[in-house]
Amino acid sequence: MENNRYVLLSLLLILVGMLAACNSDRSSLVTSVLGTSSENAGDEVITVNIAYGNEPDEFIDQAANKWKELAEERSDGRLQLNLYPSSQLGSEKDVTEQAVLGSNVIVLSGYDYLMDYVPDIGILTAPYLTDNFDDLLYLTSTEWFKDLEDQLAEYGISIVTKNTIYGERHLMTTEEVLTPDDLAGKKIRVPNNNMYIETFEALGASPTPMPLSDLYTSLQQGLVDGAENPLPVLEGSKTHEVANYLAQTGHTKIISPWLAGTQFLETLPEDIKEILVETGEEAATYGNQIAEEQSQEVLDQFKEQGITINEIDKTAFKEKTQSVYQSFESWTPGLYEKVQELIEER
Repeated sequence: MENNRYVLLSLLLILVGMLAACNSDRSSLVTSVLGTSSENAGDEVITVNIAYGNEPDEFIDQAANKWKELAEERSDGRLQLNLYPSSQLGSEKDVTEQAVLGSNVIVLSGYDYLMDYVPDIGILTAPYLTDNFDDLLYLTSTEWFKDLEDQLAEYGISIVTKNTIYGERHLMTTEEVLTPDDLAGKKIRVPNNNMYIETFEALGASPTPMPLSDLYTSLQQGLVDGAENPLPVLEGSKTHEVANYLAQTGHTKIISPWLAGTQFLETLPEDIKEILVETGEEAATYGNQIAEEQSQEVLDQFKEQGITINEIDKTAFKEKTQSVYQSFESWTPGLYEKVQELIEER
């Protein structure tokens, strides 16, 4: 009997120890997920994961590295930014869902993607909406845009920075394109996105959604006749090696928001949140300059490589794509006119 009592006591002590260990592990896991760890509030270190699909050394990656440098320096080490390029944390959709659930992540996104939450915001990626990036960026400073941000917040999504210029999209093809008529029946690779599909249908092409990683082989095999993207992306995907004609259509100007979960942002001390936003905007400005330089370098490189480069008359392209603005029934009636009025009032 005494031996049995000893065994039971021993088992009870072991069980208590295991429960304590589990609680400790659970506490560590929670700390890891929230991205904070400290022995006291004054020494708190807040970790934020920065996720994006671009490859290392591209201008987005260089901007992210600048963000990390500025944020950690200005916060005296209270902020720690971990960078995850090449979609290491998952697709844009997956990471956004993680953010909504409260994960300590910020992800580079697109306003066309955010149409799934707030339809009107997608107009910022519509063809020939503005003549320059300044007007496009100005729209994000208006009360109209603030209302769209408030609607996003209802889904648990907050925009951290709004001033990242992703680039102007052009068209590279295996046969020369000078007018929309030249696109008739041409299979053009586009992202799997309704905005780009509608745009190239309006231009008379046959939009063909596929991953960018499949583009090179598809061009080689004649499955598509061309692709559209900013110049650095066309060069990075080696499109120019199998398609020798560049039409500078400039059909879409893209600015990209960095998104976080509203729930996570609300856990941050106010000064840390300010540092995160301010340094993010500074890093974006730094990256925008690099993007502009890279675009010019790629254009010069294409010329040296014998690519036929055409600065086409965009008037016909713009007229053809006006039908896109009637393609989205979920948009507020008169949305295009409203945006143009905001630009004129600037």
